[in-house]
Amino acid sequence: MEIRSTFRSGLVSGLVGISSVILGITGLAGNLVKGWFGFSSQRPGAWVLLLLISLWAGVRVAKDRRDSRWSDVLRAAAFAGFGTGLLMGVFTLILALLVESGVDMRKSLVQLDPASIRLLTLGLSPVLAGFLMLVTLTAAAVVGGLLDHASARYRWWQWVREKPSDLGRRVLEVPPVSRFLSYKHARAILYGIAALALLVAPLFLGQYWNYTLGTVGIYVILGLGLNIVVGMAGLLNLGYVAFFAIGGYTVALLTAPEPHGLMMGFWPALVIGVILSTVSGILLCIPVLRTRGDYLAIVTLGFGEIIRILAKSDVLTEFTAGPKGVRAIGGPSIFGWNINNEFYFLYLIILSILLVAIMTHRLQHSRIGRAWMAMREDEDVAQAMGVHALKYKLLAFAIGAAFAGVGGALFASRNKFTGPEDYTLLVSINVLCLVIIGGMGSIPGVVLGALVLKGLPEVLRQLDDYRMLAFGALLIVMMIIRPQGLWPSSRTRMSSDQEESPGAVPGEIVAGGVRE
Repeated sequence: MEIRSTFRSGLVSGLVGISSVILGITGLAGNLVKGWFGFSSQRPGAWVLLLLISLWAGVRVAKDRRDSRWSDVLRAAAFAGFGTGLLMGVFTLILALLVESGVDMRKSLVQLDPASIRLLTLGLSPVLAGFLMLVTLTAAAVVGGLLDHASARYRWWQWVREKPSDLGRRVLEVPPVSRFLSYKHARAILYGIAALALLVAPLFLGQYWNYTLGTVGIYVILGLGLNIVVGMAGLLNLGYVAFFAIGGYTVALLTAPEPHGLMMGFWPALVIGVILSTVSGILLCIPVLRTRGDYLAIVTLGFGEIIRILAKSDVLTEFTAGPKGVRAIGGPSIFGWNINNEFYFLYLIILSILLVAIMTHRLQHSRIGRAWMAMREDEDVAQAMGVHALKYKLLAFAIGAAFAGVGGALFASRNKFTGPEDYTLLVSINVLCLVIIGGMGSIPGVVLGALVLKGLPEVLRQLDDYRMLAFGALLIVMMIIRPQGLWPSSRTRMSSDQEESPGAVPGEIVAGGVRE
């Protein structure tokens, strides 16, 4: 029975390897490793990916046998690796035979061109290539199982994990550092240094990176707004892009020469856009005040799609410019000085982020923020304790919509163009992903999530075609390894530490609080 379960686990890893080949992920890994390390071929990167998949199979079976003997772990990892290698070896053999017979695999599977297949076969004969795949992946699984068992037996992973924190404590205990931190204005000085770095950074960045950081900054603003709705109040909003669109279209229609020719200034249009976004959030919230969870998500999703379709429809073409969008959108100016370019606009975005972050921080630590977090934990209990749930839901939707309106106005004005395709469901999904990955309820977590989900793809442009796949994989990994997010809020971190504390008893002081 044990052999069967470990072999089945290896087959699952083999299916993952086959899927990566069919989807072209092995070729992508080969290109990345080739570019990073200057290899002359894609084969090292492709094989490293397959070896890591088999290594993962060995680690999986070893985790279930932490208290077993070395021989048991070795046997289990070998059977898991044999399952992975057997499946991948047969797959490689079949592909090589089909290519030798002249079959064009691209007619049914686009990514399986001859070059991708040669990455697996290494130019060897079909039988030899399949056998090499079997032996190599079996060995990789054995290595993975033994490494996992060694980490559990000798606690070296715990030592590695604790060393950075020990190093940080030692740095803080250095006399000059400790004296500086004890100074009453130390925090203000650190904030001043950070602000100076933000002001100086655009001077040394080119136009492309200023534009990229501007995009990240706009998503930070959107994330901070959705963080109030989802992270603090616990209201799942999948139509957040609607308020983003209302803010963007308002500024576009009021400042562009077409279709209405109003040619209003940017700052009055920004105020009007924020007001309209706020009113829209209130109007949306009123009919759905008593819905929760999945029902609220579906209703807000429909609202977001309605706004996009109305902006794209032929019925409102004379009002919204229809599918072609609005061009020549006006930009901001201060005392007649035009700041509508990537360099100066980045400063405007940074200033907007700071203002929104300060407002969010003040709200989070106010009575309103405590009411939101009580609703998030348990709405019925919060109402029983005197929290007016309907009023605070309305307030969360209104403030979140206002922040989205600010982001939409900056987005449309900076790009000098906006259209219906800028406000798809994917925008809402992206913002929700960065809130979850960064840490719900955490302001630094939103910033970090935006850098990971919007900034990192710009660095790794090769991953653009696999963005949704990367998002899904990252969410799965985060939910398994770190469900509280990359930078969770202090309240979330404290509650998670309390849940994981093994020996806590009622009334015991745990993680800075009292467990009842």
